[in-house]
Amino acid sequence: MQLQVPTPPSTVQGAYGLAAIVVATFVVAKLSKRPNLGAIPTVGSSTWIGSWWAGIQFVANATDVVRQGYEKHKGAPFKVACLYRWMVVVSGPRFVEDVRKASDDELSFAEATNEDLKLEYLVGHDVYHNTYHVPIIRSRLTRNLCILYPEIRDEIVTAFEELLDLQGNEWKSVSAFLTIQKVVCRSGNRMFVGLPLCRNPDWIDLTTRFTLDVVKGGVTIALFPKVLAPLVARFMTNVPGSTGRAIKHLGPMIEDRRKHLDKYGKAWADKPDDLLSWLMDHPEGSQSSAKDLTLRILAANFAGIYVGTCSPSQSSTLTPFTQALYNLAANPQYMQPLREEVELIVEKDGWSKEALAKMHKVDSFLKESQRTHGITYVGMTRKAMKDFTFSDGTEVPQGTMVAIASQAARLDNEVYENADMFDPFRFANMRDEDGDDAKHSFASTSPEYLTFGHGRHACPGRFFVATELKTMLAHVVSSYDIKLEDNATRPRNLHVGIHIVAHPTAKVMFRKRAP
Repeated sequence: MQLQVPTPPSTVQGAYGLAAIVVATFVVAKLSKRPNLGAIPTVGSSTWIGSWWAGIQFVANATDVVRQGYEKHKGAPFKVACLYRWMVVVSGPRFVEDVRKASDDELSFAEATNEDLKLEYLVGHDVYHNTYHVPIIRSRLTRNLCILYPEIRDEIVTAFEELLDLQGNEWKSVSAFLTIQKVVCRSGNRMFVGLPLCRNPDWIDLTTRFTLDVVKGGVTIALFPKVLAPLVARFMTNVPGSTGRAIKHLGPMIEDRRKHLDKYGKAWADKPDDLLSWLMDHPEGSQSSAKDLTLRILAANFAGIYVGTCSPSQSSTLTPFTQALYNLAANPQYMQPLREEVELIVEKDGWSKEALAKMHKVDSFLKESQRTHGITYVGMTRKAMKDFTFSDGTEVPQGTMVAIASQAARLDNEVYENADMFDPFRFANMRDEDGDDAKHSFASTSPEYLTFGHGRHACPGRFFVATELKTMLAHVVSSYDIKLEDNATRPRNLHVGIHIVAHPTAKVMFRKRAP
């Protein structure tokens, strides 16, 4: 037996002392880099200790903090403490326009994203800095929606049937969040990598886990000095393992498609029409490694599934549809008017992208669910890359995080009548009054409605997201009866910092609709 020699108390104390010094040094370094924002009013405390406590309060109750600043300062800039940094919050068309018009050299969307998620280290320098996949999604995916619509609907219908597995006329209680997560993952990957991989259980599991891996990885990296970020990303996060697991699936597909490209060029019989093919057709993608292409596919999955914002996830589909499902289950009186609209249009036009465009009540239900519940308290988050001056003369120094008080605007009675009330056909009625289909549609952006951002950095995949979500809702109302479990109330949202998350464990009951 090996003798265990106790560690001398002095040694233990010395180790703790050294650790305390390292932590204190890191905290002081973080604080020393905070931009000087003394001229901008504060919500909460601006003292050294007080701002740390305010930062903790912000994590726990961002909605009240931001709304207090929004109501008190009437659109003028104010700042809130966010643990390790300040955030300057503005609102109103004037400031939205300032942010929209600012160049990336002035206010950077990419650097704001990287500030929280550390994507530069998690998805790699090339993928983060050379985002050629974004314009591909914006153009090819949007342009091909009509052609690809039958595949989108087929995957949604098949996913619901297989995941719900309903028998006879019985009600079945399922986890709404987890069920919708798998439907979203499958329908998105039908467009990203096609059949049969989009239905592969291991692929579904790893792509949904990758989302969590990135979020956790970003938090982990933020705990260490920047110089250690590459090592932390490689050895202390799950992202490299998830990437390797994904390459095992995509590597053989990429190799096979490259053989066809070499032999036949960009066109051959039965060539898959999906994001992977579009990437490989691109001059840069054609020379990329399997790892690079895999990371871009994973990044597309991340954007589609991730449920928070202050991130690339303005395009998230998971939380918006789960919120809409909770609203429908809690308000069954809206089922019939939605059902009537879907059936009338489908009877005339069939299931098509064109038919979806006519489903104004379905569109409005989704947009109103997003307006009242949302996925974040702030939008259009940017990082000042140099000293920046707003149109009212307010100056923010380099390094400042800037955001729009998006939720407070969505719940402002001066912006929307009875803003605190859920009015499912609010936007359908506004369409009828204005005669403007585009302005009030789910995928539209405006200074008052920033779910998908606004301007050139508006979510590139929002038209696909709208098509996906509208098809899901139209299918649910036409194929199933739904309700909450007995005596249940609408599941509450979870709030973590600036993020609004649909309740992840609440149940919704489904039953096959009687013929």
